[in-house]
Amino acid sequence: MNVNRRRVSALLALSPLVPWSPARANPLTMEVWRSASCGCCKDWIAYLEKNGFAVKSHETGNSQARARAGLPSKYGSCHTGIIDGYVVEGHVPVREIRRLLAERPDAIGISVPAMPIGSPGMDGPAYGNKSEPYAVILVTRDGKARVFQSYP
Repeated sequence: MNVNRRRVSALLALSPLVPWSPARANPLTMEVWRSASCGCCKDWIAYLEKNGFAVKSHETGNSQARARAGLPSKYGSCHTGIIDGYVVEGHVPVREIRRLLAERPDAIGISVPAMPIGSPGMDGPAYGNKSEPYAVILVTRDGKARVFQSYP
């Protein structure tokens, strides 16, 4: 019994030394800035929620959010998300968001620039069930960018 009490006391004594961050507590919560009238943004948010993400949506322009996060406008799209310290710009597939969070590269975030047909939120009957090739771009903190994943 004394051994258990000592262990609990030691853990409690060390607990202030272990950092706790609400963003890390639930890494599947994303904050999104978008236009109130943009249907594809709403569709992308519904896609995230269907895939297990919680979303806090702001019906305001995303340009300011993108600028605050340091993502160059050339990687811009119609909505900007922030999740666990990363930017997720545009119609990024869930698979790549999960990969970003798992790999945790030294990056600003990932982007699908513009609004390619066939990307999540820009797909389905409303778009004639068509698809065009696009890439998810990883934008690193040193200002460089590379293809994170291609979607042919």
